[in-house]
Amino acid sequence: MSAPLLEVRGLHHWFGGLHVIDGVSFVCQPQTVKAIIGPNGAGKTTLFNLVAGALSPVGGSIFFDGIPTTGLPPHRIAAHGISRTFQATRLFPRMTVLENVMVGMHGRSRHGFLAGMAGPAVTRREEARVRVSCLDVLSSLGIADLARRDAQDLPFGRQRVVELARALASGPRLLLLDEPACGLNPRETEEMAVLIGSLRARGITVLVVDHDMSLVMGISDEVLVLSFGQTIAEGTPREIQANPEVIQVYLGADDA
Repeated sequence: MSAPLLEVRGLHHWFGGLHVIDGVSFVCQPQTVKAIIGPNGAGKTTLFNLVAGALSPVGGSIFFDGIPTTGLPPHRIAAHGISRTFQATRLFPRMTVLENVMVGMHGRSRHGFLAGMAGPAVTRREEARVRVSCLDVLSSLGIADLARRDAQDLPFGRQRVVELARALASGPRLLLLDEPACGLNPRETEEMAVLIGSLRARGITVLVVDHDMSLVMGISDEVLVLSFGQTIAEGTPREIQANPEVIQVYLGADDA
């Protein structure tokens, strides 16, 4: 087996006196989809935010491709090749779809402030390169026809796909998807599942948090189950579905 792309070792986090992540460890192998599931209050979002850099752990370590990223700010984690989406869409409503996606590529731009100082010709060439690259991303997700539409004018399901496109524009090796099916109808959820499968086929590793069990079990290679901040099960979707402790937590335990 190849070395893991993401490795989490003995992670801990507290909010006040509440131990919300209690010694969680797991790995993500390259070019796989791994899901994190659990009842409300299990610690899923906190764990996700620790990996993404939105929170710093109290204890434990995180490694990306063998490089320690524990406690790094989000922009430095993104520079290593990790990108994310959010449960609540964070698009710029009055910007076009293409402009929103171009924002996601700023970290890969070859020129910044100095290019602007060098002259408008350099800046125009770089903007044209970014524009073409982002149009390619939109095309790969089947929404190139929406490039000139304002983000605020799109239905919610399409806004979800635009946010996915913006995350992909940064060229991630690991993509963190936070509740990608939240607010989607069944048809849109099926379309999202197809898109996530296409990311794996393109060599992108995916870590996803979602409550939609149909989506999770359909797209995942591995599933990590949390309860009260601890790992109670980890395995293939079939193994998780047959695990008595997982069944008890979902059907017989109060973990609100």
